[in-house]
Amino acid sequence: MRFVAKSAARTLAFCKLSRQNVQALRALSSTTTSSESLFTSQYNWSTFAAVASAAAIGAVGSASTLAMCEKSKDDTPGIKYDQEPSSEKDAAAELKPSVSGKKSIFATSGSEMNPPTGMTPAEEAFEARTRKAKTHAGGLKLFSGNGNMALGLEIARQLDLNLGKATVGRFADGEVNVIIHENVRGKDCFIVQPTCPPVNDNIMELLLMVSTLSRASARRISVVIPYYGYARQDRKMQARVPISAADIARLMEAMGIDRVIAVDLHCGQIQGFFGPRVPVDNLDGGVIGVDYFGSKDLHNPVVVSPDAGGVYRAKKFKEGLAHKFDLDAGLAMIIKQRARAGSVDQMDLVGDVTDSDCIIVDDMIDTAGTMCKAAEVLLEKGARRVFAFASHGLLSGPGNDRIANSKMEEVVILNTLPTSPQREANEKLTQLSVAELLAKAIFNIHAKRSVSALFK
Repeated sequence: MRFVAKSAARTLAFCKLSRQNVQALRALSSTTTSSESLFTSQYNWSTFAAVASAAAIGAVGSASTLAMCEKSKDDTPGIKYDQEPSSEKDAAAELKPSVSGKKSIFATSGSEMNPPTGMTPAEEAFEARTRKAKTHAGGLKLFSGNGNMALGLEIARQLDLNLGKATVGRFADGEVNVIIHENVRGKDCFIVQPTCPPVNDNIMELLLMVSTLSRASARRISVVIPYYGYARQDRKMQARVPISAADIARLMEAMGIDRVIAVDLHCGQIQGFFGPRVPVDNLDGGVIGVDYFGSKDLHNPVVVSPDAGGVYRAKKFKEGLAHKFDLDAGLAMIIKQRARAGSVDQMDLVGDVTDSDCIIVDDMIDTAGTMCKAAEVLLEKGARRVFAFASHGLLSGPGNDRIANSKMEEVVILNTLPTSPQREANEKLTQLSVAELLAKAIFNIHAKRSVSALFK
């Protein structure tokens, strides 16, 4: 009985509040957060103080208490503001929460992305920066190792982002030193790091960067590997040898990566070396080559695969020329017999290349021995000109000199690997950028959009 009496007394005290306070309480109870209600209500601080006092004595307990008090005041249901709107149009205007006549920063309507009118240039610039920040509200972070910093910066420019602040260096004894200089908690992080020469150093940098971001509570870690090192060791060709491509995949998966973005893997089964928890996006760099060669004046073009394993890649290149530029290109294949790794003993041509401009399409050029010898075979069989396209230009050892002294008209590669002064001095070597393709893939993955739509 004593508890009931106290509750009744508190309810009676609460009912003695002014109508304005009751309305304020109802407005506060209808909002999602207390901080938001402070900005959206139109009541002064004295009103809020009265409300807080009522809450302190236990009067504010539920919506039913508010309804009872309103009923005792003979009020109609609903939220009422200080001034009665004169029409439905005015009522709609009055029901918009505001602070001193300005729109609330907590508003969630679709019009918030449009800049208000009558702003000064400084305010417009600030509003533009705000909209840019909202574009990546999910927290997209882009980092790059030392494997190809130029490509990382170019991707960042394509995404209109700043490259993440990080230190990837060496200690005095040669150990890799990784420090992330910004907050990545809950962020969607992407690391650009090709595992190109020096292969082992770049792999160790990538693994430690993944570990650092994971320990810093990043929400998701995706690795962008334009060139996947150890990709050619994808199966056991003889006894007692490793399957290195699979072992590298297991290392990265063990460090906690969530996704892999690669460009023209040497063989498609590398995607299966990662578990089902780690999806792999193998981007087709050939679409960049298709756009380049489609704009050339080619006579009776023929796409040539330098080996049997690359026929599917050459076929896709041929179909791309037909789809985008309506070029009816032929298809040919060279069957090569290797004496040992990096050395070709014999080549046989399957197909007709007489009086044709040939495009040799491959995934990589290492020492360029196969490519140069294939060009000689094609010219012997009656080809007019020979071009070459490869996504990865390793150009190990004498590769660059072989291309410079070859009979090919032009060799086109992508910048999946860092360039060098020797390459830039080679007049027969043309390098195209893959940054736009990678930037689109990164944005689509971050925005939960389709990646395959980039190639349609």
